Amino acid sequence: MKKFSLILGASGAIGSAIAQKLAADGWSLYLQYNSQVEPVQSLLKELEMMYPQQEFLIIQANLLEEGAAERITQSVFSLQSIVVASGQSLYKLVEDTTPEDMQALWRVHVQTPIELITKLGYKLRQHETSYVTMIGSIWGEAGGAGEVLYSTVKGAVHAFVKAYAQEVAYNGIHVNAVAPGLIDTKMNGHLSHEELANVLAEIPMERAGRPEEVADLVQFLQSGKADYMTGQVLRLNGGWYI
Repeated sequence: MKKFSLILGASGAIGSAIAQKLAADGWSLYLQYNSQVEPVQSLLKELEMMYPQQEFLIIQANLLEEGAAERITQSVFSLQSIVVASGQSLYKLVEDTTPEDMQALWRVHVQTPIELITKLGYKLRQHETSYVTMIGSIWGEAGGAGEVLYSTVKGAVHAFVKAYAQEVAYNGIHVNAVAPGLIDTKMNGHLSHEELANVLAEIPMERAGRPEEVADLVQFLQSGKADYMTGQVLRLNGGWYI
């Protein structure tokens, strides 16, 4: 039987890299996106060409909207894995952060993904082994000035992983998170050349991570080689935060 994984945020650099790695391991995929239709259609064509024996389906849904979880649920049939790689950044001081900013971050990073997991949990339990893998952040552990609300929601993601893992371990559901540091994606495009150089100087490995390196860790968590691991937040940051 085919094994299916739902990837939230499949049109982004990290989500796309995860899709490619999981497809290479034989996973059929549901690819959720919000507005970036061209990248996800390009990804779909590539995967269909490379892995014709597997299935790949696109699901459009805006995680900010009420009912997004239900909309996605209605498009999902068999399911053995959920990967939460969706998200949005916010670079503001706390005093400049509006209630609308706060609500948007909470919905995209925490509320909608968890609501979706609650709706699809019974499908995961139909398998002896299944996976929930979430992309957290270094800031969810260390905290970041100028990104306080982003740090807050990522901290909530980490807390959810640790608690939910205990609740569903007896169902064979493995719940883990990957917490990247600086990754070379458009999300860090706001940094000037000087600012980027200053950040890299703080990282012992003196470079940003690649989306493929995040995907490698997600691939490992869902490969069957890490099945005695659950409730963990795995740091992937070049030694920036230990």
